[in-house]
Amino acid sequence: MRDGSTWEARIAIVTVLVFGLALSGVLLFALVGTASPEGLIITTATTAPHTPQNLIYPTGVTNPTQPSGLSPPLPGALSGYHRTYATDFSGSSLPPGWVTFTGVPGGDPSAHFASSHVLVRDGMLELVTYRDPRYGDQWTSGGLCQCGHPMTYGAFFVRSRISNAGPNEVELLWPANNQWPPEIDFNESGSRWSSTSATVHHGTARHDLFTQQNLADIDLRRWHTWGVVWTPTSITYTVDGVQWGKTLTTPDTIPQLAMNLDLQQRPGCPTSFEVACPPQGQTMYVDWVAEYSKT
Repeated sequence: MRDGSTWEARIAIVTVLVFGLALSGVLLFALVGTASPEGLIITTATTAPHTPQNLIYPTGVTNPTQPSGLSPPLPGALSGYHRTYATDFSGSSLPPGWVTFTGVPGGDPSAHFASSHVLVRDGMLELVTYRDPRYGDQWTSGGLCQCGHPMTYGAFFVRSRISNAGPNEVELLWPANNQWPPEIDFNESGSRWSSTSATVHHGTARHDLFTQQNLADIDLRRWHTWGVVWTPTSITYTVDGVQWGKTLTTPDTIPQLAMNLDLQQRPGCPTSFEVACPPQGQTMYVDWVAEYSKT
C-alpha cells in the first residue's frame, strides 16, 4: 500500500493522451515523446454475433439481482486458467487492496483526481466526473488501482458501462513498480460513447512505441464485459466473450513485469485539448472485476 503523495507522483506520468480524436473507423492517439512508425500497428474490428459457439471468453453468470444482470464468471470459466480474484463491489466501501488517486493528472492541468469521486453503492463501483467547487470548479474525476494484487501475465475482466460521452474513461494495466512504460489499455473511450480502443505502450519513457487495435460502433452506455488476456507472447482483447484485437508477438512488445489493474476517468482539459473538455458530467459504472492466472 502506498501513500497519497506517492500516487500523485504516479499520476504525473500516467497515460498522457490527446483527447481531440478524429471519429472514423480508426482512432489515432498522439503521445508525448517520439513514436516510431514501426511501433504503430492499426487494425479495425467489429464484434462477432454473440452465439454460444463463439463465446470463448468469460462474460459472467446470469443473475437478475446484479446491476448489470451478470455476476462475476466462475473460477473455471476460462480454459487453462483459474480465478485468483473477484469482487462485485458490495457494501459501501472499496474492497481491500484498492487505492484511489488524488491530485492533478499528468497531461490534464485543468483537471483533478479526488477520492470523493470514487463511490461504492448499490452494488457497484462508480467513478464520477463533474465540475467540483471544492477544487476551484475544475473538472474533477475518479481513478483507482487494484494495487494490492499485482500479476505477471493473466486475464482481467471488467463489467462496466458509462452514462454518456464526457471524459476519457480507461481500463488498463500499469506496472506495479510504477515505472512507465509499459502500459496496456484494453478499453479506452477517447471521450466518446460509441467506440473504444486498445493500446500497448512499450519502449522507453523517452521513446514510447505503441501498438494499437480499435473497435468501432459499440455503445459504451450499455453493459459490456471487457477483457484482456496477457501471456509472454501475446495480448488478446475481448468484449462480451469474443476477441476483437491482438498484439504483435515480438518480445519487445509484450510487458514482462508485474502489473496492476487501473480504472480511471480523464477530463483532458489543457488549453491545447480544449475541444475534448467534457460537455457534461459523466459516471463510469463498474459492476465487478475478475482476474485469472494460468493453471
